[in-house]
Amino acid sequence: MVKLHGGIEKVPLERSEAMPLIPPMNLTRTGYGTWSGGRYMHFGEVLDEDRYQECIRVAYNAGIRTFVTADVYGQGKADAALGEVLSEFPRDSYCLVGMLGHDFVDGEREGSKGYPRFTNPSLRPAAGYLDFLRRACESSLKDCRTDHFDLVMLHNPDEIGYTSDAVWKGMNGLKEEGLSHRLGIAPGPANGFTLDLLHVFENFGEVLDWAMIILNPLEPWPGQHVLSSAQANKVDILTRVVDYGGLFHGDMKPGHEFRPGDHRSYRPEGWVERGNDAMAPMRAIAEKHDLSMIQFASAWNLSQDPVKCVVPTVIQEAGDDAVPIEDKIRDYAATPEEFRFSAEEIETIRAMGDNTGCMMLKGASNRHEGPCDRPDEWPMREGLLQLAGQYGLTKEW
Repeated sequence: MVKLHGGIEKVPLERSEAMPLIPPMNLTRTGYGTWSGGRYMHFGEVLDEDRYQECIRVAYNAGIRTFVTADVYGQGKADAALGEVLSEFPRDSYCLVGMLGHDFVDGEREGSKGYPRFTNPSLRPAAGYLDFLRRACESSLKDCRTDHFDLVMLHNPDEIGYTSDAVWKGMNGLKEEGLSHRLGIAPGPANGFTLDLLHVFENFGEVLDWAMIILNPLEPWPGQHVLSSAQANKVDILTRVVDYGGLFHGDMKPGHEFRPGDHRSYRPEGWVERGNDAMAPMRAIAEKHDLSMIQFASAWNLSQDPVKCVVPTVIQEAGDDAVPIEDKIRDYAATPEEFRFSAEEIETIRAMGDNTGCMMLKGASNRHEGPCDRPDEWPMREGLLQLAGQYGLTKEW
C-alpha cells in the first residue's frame, strides 16, 4: 500500500517491463470532438456526412491537432467518419483520443439511459474487464484507421468504474499492450462526479494521465474543486462544454428556439437568457484582451493549472443569424497560444459566473441511502466525505 498526502491508501498497479515509451505527441491546447456537428449527438442542426467530415478538415487546417471520439457515438460510425478524414494526414501530426466504456455489442440499449456500462454485473465478472476493454479498443482503432490511441479514456463510468482495481488494471493493460500511450477518465454525461474523481486521482493517479471535466466561465462549479487534486497527482485536465451549450459562440440570443430532441432543450427554462445576462460583464474583459467570447472562455480554462486542452462543442444553430459552424471552429482554433489571464482576472471571472449549487450533481450523493436504479448515481460513501474534508469541501453533496 502507498500512502498519499491525504492519508488515503491506494493499491499500486503493476507496470509491464515492456511497456512502450510515451512518444512526444500529446494533447494540444485546442481539440475537436466528434460529438460536434449534431450528427451523432443531438445538438443544433444535423450536418450531412460530407459537411460533418469537412468540419474535421477545417479543424485540422485551422491548427487543431487533437481529435476526441467515443466508440458509442453512432456505435462506431463517428469513429469511422473521423478515421476516414484523419487518414489523409500523417499519423504523427495529430493526437487521437478515444473513449470506451459502454457495451453496445453484448448490452441492450435502455431508453434514455443508453447502453449499459461494461462493468454491469449482468454482462461480465471483473475477470472479464480487460478482455472487453481490449476488444472495444481494437474495434475503435480499426474504425479510426490507426493502430494506437495517444490517449484512451474510461467513458461515463458507473460506481464500479470509479472504485474497482480490476477496471484500472484492465485500462492499464491497454497501455501495456501498446493500444494507447496514455490513460484517462471522462465522467458524464451530466455534470458532477466531483468526489468520485477525487477518489480516482488519489487511488489510481499513478496510471492516470488525463481527466475530462465540464468547465467554463458560466459553470466553474463543481469542476473547480478537482483541479488542485489533479495537479497534486500529476493528472492533466481536458475540459468540455467550454462553450456553455453554445452561448460563448455568440449566436444564441434570448428567445432562442431549439429543434425537437436537442439536448439543450432539457435545461431549465430561461437558461439562455440568464447566461447572456451573466456574460455581459465578461465582454469588457474579452474586449480588453482582443478575444472573441469563445476564445475568452477557452483562455479562462487554459489559464488554470492543470487544464491543458479545451474541446468546445461546435454547433450549427438554425436561423438566418446563425454563424456557420466552420467559422466557429476557426474562431476557437485561433485562441492565442501564449495568452493567460492573471490570477486576479481568473477569480474575477469565476465570481461573475459563480453557479454554486445550481443543480443536483451526478455521482455519489447523500440523496441516496440504498441502491439506485440509475447508472450515474449512487449512495455516498464515508471515505468520500473524508476526502471532501481534506480538500476543504462541505459534506453537502
